Amino acid sequence: MEAEIVLDYDNAKVAEAVAKAVSPDNFKTPKDLKVETACVGKQVISRIECSEKLSTLVATIDDLLSCVSTAERTIQATKRLE
Repeated sequence: MEAEIVLDYDNAKVAEAVAKAVSPDNFKTPKDLKVETACVGKQVISRIECSEKLSTLVATIDDLLSCVSTAERTIQATKRLE
């Protein structure tokens, strides 16, 4: 099973920051799961491959989006401090 998530941002720097924040997930996955995230211009593109159950794929997508949300809130909070 495969999934691709494409997130669009108004700013390439924000997209890059979000991609870097979730990129450690590219390395910390079980052998039956692969997650790759990259910044392409103003987009963050994540590709997920899972050879296990559908529930594993859905849980991975949920976890990734939760991490993205945390990164976005952190970026917004730091902008308010400037």
